[in-house]
Amino acid sequence: MNAAPRVVTIGETFSDTLALSVESVKSFAALVNDRNPLHHDEAYAAQSRFGGLIASGTQPTAYFMALLATHFSRYAQPLGLEFDIKLKKAVQASDTLTLSWRVRDAYWKSSLNGDLTHLDGTVVNQRGEVLLIGTSTILVMPKGDATSKQNAQAPAP
Repeated sequence: MNAAPRVVTIGETFSDTLALSVESVKSFAALVNDRNPLHHDEAYAAQSRFGGLIASGTQPTAYFMALLATHFSRYAQPLGLEFDIKLKKAVQASDTLTLSWRVRDAYWKSSLNGDLTHLDGTVVNQRGEVLLIGTSTILVMPKGDATSKQNAQAPAP
């Protein structure tokens, strides 16, 4: 039996930063139809326990999840399967976020033609406060295999 190809490296880490603005918080919340005034109404938010606008939980969560696809699609074909994300602290409208993931474990799953990959991640702000923590399971397939399979299944002209 031949050893299965390895697509990801256990222990691999990657991160990105995201600077939020008041406008991005308002427009993202509007885009996802989150009408909570904490994301839109500066006067209302200023009187809240947060002292100002906060991002909808969907905003940092979306960027956090998207980082996986962005990173792995550079050299492979990723597919998100499972996410468990905990919101630990409100994200302020002026925060700069550092989103980080680490491959905890990965093993070749021949029936899926890729590495079943388990990751742990965090999102912290510029003050080092942990805002989100998460785990994920994704499938990471070799990039060329998807193209060759699609070509093999394409009908003849």
